[in-house]
Amino acid sequence: MLINGREIAENIYNELKKEISELSQKPKMAVILVWENSPSMRYIEQKKKWADFVWIDFELINYPTNVSEKEVLGKIKSLNNDEKIHWFMVQLPLPKHINEKKVLNAINPKKDIDWFHPKNQWKVLIWDKTWFVPCTPAWVMEILNYLKINLESKVVTVIWRSNIVWKPTTSLLINAWATVISCNSKTKHLRRYTTISDIVIVAAWKPELLKVDMIKFWWIVIDVWFTVIDGKVYWDADTELINIVWNKITPVPGWVWVLTVCMLMKNVLKAFKLQKARKI
Repeated sequence: MLINGREIAENIYNELKKEISELSQKPKMAVILVWENSPSMRYIEQKKKWADFVWIDFELINYPTNVSEKEVLGKIKSLNNDEKIHWFMVQLPLPKHINEKKVLNAINPKKDIDWFHPKNQWKVLIWDKTWFVPCTPAWVMEILNYLKINLESKVVTVIWRSNIVWKPTTSLLINAWATVISCNSKTKHLRRYTTISDIVIVAAWKPELLKVDMIKFWWIVIDVWFTVIDGKVYWDADTELINIVWNKITPVPGWVWVLTVCMLMKNVLKAFKLQKARKI
């Protein structure tokens, strides 16, 4: 059974729109785009669409691919000091001649819309609930909350490996008292772990890694990413899982990006309110 992520997102967007409509000033976000690859462009289109919907001002700063690292860092410094910009982000990936780590570290942590700055990432690890959660881990937890899943005593296998998503997701699950098994695409005997799990979260960029015989009854899978081969979309989870009536699974691509952007807009509004209250 497919999990209805669009319904989750629409409810949140409508709540955000109502709250922002009652503000005397609109929040404003900015996005720096350097590399105009297809996924980045689609992602930015979604950001602008939903920012407009909830009445968040949106500014796109678009550079050619050959822009210098110095110029990008200069723009970041300018946005750090611009009081009219409440949050901003640099769309990843970046061209090879630009140091991604240097760019992310140059963003003022108080305006880091993606929550990628090292000073922000560790806050999730220490269970600081007063701050923000990176967007993909946030919607993973939002889905589990929507399904009314009590994570206490639940076994969750996370098939992933990244600083900006895997570590925060794992930390949030641990903070919620789940028993977490961390795996990746190179884990041997993966089935040994998935078959004892109540929930599997997968973003391994490996087509159909998760097979039907690797699950147990009343199982939940949150599939985060997909691969396109010869024009055909392959999930990390075998799409045959959709036909098993007693499990729940997220579809990709599509509304997964909508939910990611939804969490982004929630962070923008929260940052705006904290900045106005001078708490950050």
